[in-house]
Amino acid sequence: MEQFLLDMSRDAMMTILKVSVPVLLAGMIVGLAVSIFQATTQIQEQSLHFVPKIIAMLVALLILGAWMLTVMKEFTLRVFDGMLKFIGMQCFWM
Repeated sequence: MEQFLLDMSRDAMMTILKVSVPVLLAGMIVGLAVSIFQATTQIQEQSLHFVPKIIAMLVALLILGAWMLTVMKEFTLRVFDGMLKFIGMQCFWM
């Protein structure tokens, strides 16, 4: 039982990382580029920093959204399968 809970927790953490890292990485890269641009041109406009990051993150969501949904769907099926195995039943949809 403890191993089952550890495996499910590890799987949940890995799924969270797989789904969130690409969007966060896109925002971080664009934020770094905008910061370097602001530092080199000495433009200190605060709103210049947020708009490109939001746009980059939305584009990343549009591009990777289908993959993210597939990863989350597979995780959900693994959780349901694990619950059925935990209570002693066999999974009938896989």
